Amino acid sequence: MASAPNPGPSAATAVLASVAALGIWRLLAVAAPHLAALALMYETETDFGSRFSFALAWGILNFFWITLLRRPALSGALSLTLVVVLVLLSRLKHDVVQMTVNFIDLMMIDRDTVAFLFTIFPNLRWSVILAGLVTLPLMYALWWLDPFRIRRLPALACKLACLAALVGYSLYHPDEAWRGYYDDGYLSKFFRSGVSSVSDFVQYGFMESAAATDERLNVPLVDSCHPAGRRPNIVMIHDESSFDIRAAQGIKVPQGYGSHFKSWDGRQRTFLAESNGGPSWFTEYNVLAGLSSRSFGRFAYFVTRIASNRVERGLPLALRRCGYDTMSLYPANGGFMAARSFQMTTGIERFFDSKDLHAKDVEPDGFFYDKALQLMGQQPPNKPLFTFIYLGANHFPWETRFRPDLLPNWRAPGNVASIDEYLRRQAMSAEQYKAFVAGLKKNFPGEPFLIVRYGDHQPEFAPAILEPGLDEGAIGKKLDAYDPRLYATYYAIDAVNFEPVRSEAVMDTIDGPYLPLVIQEAAGIPLDPSFAEQKQIMLRCKGVFYSCKDGAEARRLNRLLIEAGMIRGL
Repeated sequence: MASAPNPGPSAATAVLASVAALGIWRLLAVAAPHLAALALMYETETDFGSRFSFALAWGILNFFWITLLRRPALSGALSLTLVVVLVLLSRLKHDVVQMTVNFIDLMMIDRDTVAFLFTIFPNLRWSVILAGLVTLPLMYALWWLDPFRIRRLPALACKLACLAALVGYSLYHPDEAWRGYYDDGYLSKFFRSGVSSVSDFVQYGFMESAAATDERLNVPLVDSCHPAGRRPNIVMIHDESSFDIRAAQGIKVPQGYGSHFKSWDGRQRTFLAESNGGPSWFTEYNVLAGLSSRSFGRFAYFVTRIASNRVERGLPLALRRCGYDTMSLYPANGGFMAARSFQMTTGIERFFDSKDLHAKDVEPDGFFYDKALQLMGQQPPNKPLFTFIYLGANHFPWETRFRPDLLPNWRAPGNVASIDEYLRRQAMSAEQYKAFVAGLKKNFPGEPFLIVRYGDHQPEFAPAILEPGLDEGAIGKKLDAYDPRLYATYYAIDAVNFEPVRSEAVMDTIDGPYLPLVIQEAAGIPLDPSFAEQKQIMLRCKGVFYSCKDGAEARRLNRLLIEAGMIRGL
């Protein structure tokens, strides 16, 4: 009889033999990125929805690279690299402006942004080069170690399935804007914001506006105006992070605190900004273009970059039509949020950034006031000048003492250290502003000046002291709902050798976009048709702009400006 046939190795033995043949290192090369991503998910995502979104986003990234490369180990490593970079950038952005990275950051990236980053972080270029020198050999090693090859068509199908699931979930559970204030959920928020951003862009583009209308602004054929009386020089001062901290309960302030917020007539007025804690460029858009950043919806964070070369309407342009020269002193690099390009679009003729002014890091207010006095001295006689002075000394952090050599007699009122430092910087600002006014009187005797100051937003710690019983999420919801208590700062009008014109537009409380109108009224400057129309809105809405009629008035004005050719491509 023949011997029994050899059945060969069992299935389990065959699998073990295959694993041994592949080698433990090759298997680890495939598994390690996924294990690291799993750990990162549990570290950064906080609930089921965000972790589900993370898993779908991870699938999209992996299957995208597999569709291109067919190698799962290299695809996992590339996906993990992108996620880690996103997490690091989100934490950096949150440290600076209290918001994490979202999809619109990717939509808005341009040459100016990259150049700005390399300018303010001079070592970043070498860090990128070094990271590339380290990463490329590792990626090549993974290319060589990867034992698997996955067909492209199934990988593409899996990517599309993950994408469809993420889109469906994001539409069913839209990302809430206030979640952007949380320092977590980096990958899930980034991908879900992509669904919302693309959806919004398809619906209304970058900026909301009313449907086409037969209404038209009565735009004059000749850009000129004829004000009654002598035109004053106009100075507009951006008072960084400044508000009356007495709005919070239990804060101790030094004697005499509050006089800095009063106008020439002794009245204290309220300015409702459209940002809180960090993005000064929202208010920059308000006070130069005279329009609302809120019209840009999810794209508002990039308002100055979007408006650059598109929104040709604003206070400087209106004043230039009345014979004014215009200049701006800016405390940072002009490429930041396209500040130089945006301000010149609104009519600024001479723009001086920190490099032009030879500023060294953060400078006190007096540095910019002295530079302004020097540049004003170069102005031709009988030619009125508009000067925009953008201050930055009162910017965070307040945990460190700024210029201890200044205000040596300062005595802390006895709050926590950061608030006492904030009050100290406010006192420095008030003192140096008085010196600036004295310099105007001394250097330009008899010259008329109208000076308008405003707080661009509350400091980042303000919501916590204004609403001490609320957690981060609850405060985020109030911010998202534009609770006026969290957006109120101040505006003040002063004058030298000039009596401000009393106008019904100079209200006790105004939304930020009305400030250009208030300045023109106080200076006695005739309004162009666009500002005349906006004045009617201001009077109808009692100083409220975007919130009036759920945004209908702002959308209507945007449409009129589009039809007049002042807004293009939005």
